[in-house]
Amino acid sequence: MSHRTTLFRAMRASITLAFALVGICACRGGARPTDHHAMPTDLDPSSHTTITDTAIFGAGCFWCVEAVFIELDGVLEVTSGYAGGHVKNPSYKEVCAGTTGHAEVARIIYDPARITFDELLEVFWQTHDPTTLNRQGADIGTQYRSAVFTTSVAQRELAEAYKAKLNASGAFPAPIVTEITALTTFYPAEDHHQNYYAQNGEQGYCQLVIRPKLEKFRKVFAEKLKP
Repeated sequence: MSHRTTLFRAMRASITLAFALVGICACRGGARPTDHHAMPTDLDPSSHTTITDTAIFGAGCFWCVEAVFIELDGVLEVTSGYAGGHVKNPSYKEVCAGTTGHAEVARIIYDPARITFDELLEVFWQTHDPTTLNRQGADIGTQYRSAVFTTSVAQRELAEAYKAKLNASGAFPAPIVTEITALTTFYPAEDHHQNYYAQNGEQGYCQLVIRPKLEKFRKVFAEKLKP
C-alpha cells in the first residue's frame, strides 16, 4: 500500500468521524436568502489573461469542496453553487430541502497549463467518500451526492475512464456511485456562502469538519498546493 493511499484512507476515516460528531447538516446554519441569478458556463475570455477551463464537482457540503480546491496551484477561482436540478435560481433553503434536484457544487476555474482535469479528478475522488449514495457523513440527501458535471465530451470521457480505473483497482472498499452527467446550468450560491471557510474559520462546522479535512488534504497533496 502506498504512502498516499494510507494517508488518504486515514483522511476518509477521520472526515467521516468528524461529520458524525458534528451531527448537523450544513444547510442548518441559518442561511440568509439573497437574490442571485444563473451564471453562464462559459466565462468571458476577455476577463482572463490566460486560457482557462471549468470543472464542476459535487462532493457533499460545498463549503468543504471550495476550501480544498482553492488551495491548488493552477486553480484561479472557486464558486460555490448549485447544479443538476430542475428549479431555476434556487435558494439555499430550497436546495437543502431536497426538492429542487440540485446538488451543492463548486465551480472551479483553472489554468489547464498548470493543472489538468485528471489532476482535479484525483483530488476530487480522494477528498470525499464517493461510495455513499446521496450522503457525506452526517449530510444526507440528494443535494449532497457525489457528482461530476462535465462541460465537454472530453471531460465526460476522462471522468468515466478515471472512475472505471478506480473501481477496477479496488481503491475504495465499495463501488463508486459518483454521478457523471453533462452540465446544464450552474447557479451561484448566495454571497455569504462564498469563501466560507476563510470568512468563518472559527465557526463550529469549520473547526470540526473542514479544518481537519484541509490538514490531511495538505499533507497528501503538498506538491500540488499554491506556493
